[in-house]
Amino acid sequence: MKKILILTLIAAVFLAACGNQPAPTPVAEQMVVSNEVVAEGRLQPVHGANLSFQAAGIVEQVLVKAGDSVKQGDVLVRLANAGQAQAQVVVAQNAYDTLLRNESGDRAGLWKAYMDAQIARGKAEKKWDDLNVTDIENRIEDDRATVEDRQQDLTDAQDKFDKYKDLDKDNAKRKNAKTNLDNAQDDFNQAVRDLEATIRKRDGVRAAYDASLAVEAEAKHQYEISLDGPNADQLTLAKANLEAAKDALSNFIIAAPFDGVVADVNVKAGEQVVPATRAVSVEDSSSWVVETTDVTELEVVKLSVGQKVNLIPDALPDVTLKGTVTEISNAYTQQGGDILYVVRIRVENPDPRLKWGMTVEATFVQ
Repeated sequence: MKKILILTLIAAVFLAACGNQPAPTPVAEQMVVSNEVVAEGRLQPVHGANLSFQAAGIVEQVLVKAGDSVKQGDVLVRLANAGQAQAQVVVAQNAYDTLLRNESGDRAGLWKAYMDAQIARGKAEKKWDDLNVTDIENRIEDDRATVEDRQQDLTDAQDKFDKYKDLDKDNAKRKNAKTNLDNAQDDFNQAVRDLEATIRKRDGVRAAYDASLAVEAEAKHQYEISLDGPNADQLTLAKANLEAAKDALSNFIIAAPFDGVVADVNVKAGEQVVPATRAVSVEDSSSWVVETTDVTELEVVKLSVGQKVNLIPDALPDVTLKGTVTEISNAYTQQGGDILYVVRIRVENPDPRLKWGMTVEATFVQ
């Protein structure tokens, strides 16, 4: 695929009229170097993103599957600990909406909300104080040990089944091994559910208490600022609080960054994830772009924005696509001894068989 130098050898041999004539003198070789630039590139959708969580947790819901169409802002996956952050967003949104709806502040209503928040906080605080956290944490450790035991049982059952899986389905040994494997899977799933339930007994009460503290603090704040009546500063602060709450929530959910199609889902409900775990890939393949990987400093000076390009995917050698240079990077990367620049090319006539990541040969029309 890479750079082609066309060598043309021009030789003329003149035959002597007789044996005594001098031997013919060969014409010197000439090297014709083509100005054509040929590069390799990778095919990308006009928008493509591999989305990851910003916080650790257990996946609570996977709301999409590969091939689903999504709109910008649609929630694709959420963690189990997103509930508290969601509550903060609701509180902040209500506070902001209250200021917008009622510029008089409605002090009486805000005072009542503050009193109700105090009562709710007191109840949540008592539940937390009454909770035997040490006992629950001991049970959590026991449940975790049980999960590990059931995982080992499941592994052993799988290994045993693998010995007989190729036998006839009515074979007694195979049937027994399959039954044991199914039972081991059920036991493991139940152990995981028991662990999650025990964790919720601690975290649920704490989360409710923390949420009640936040609600009380916000209710108090809203009442206090109503004493002087709302103003631009209060609206700005309420808006900032709302944006901060939304940012916090974004750590525990993955939302579509643009309209497109789900290319891949890499997580499932109940799975433990950590920050940077790729969860979902989304693409907008309404148009395609090729990014080159090997245009050198000697070649990039021959290229310009708007230049036409012929594109041949390695996977579709009988297909020639048309393209136009849309961007030439000013920054460089160094690979081996070469200085390389990225050139971006818009595909003008995409083929429905194109896939994200395909290798493409790009010939720049001079």
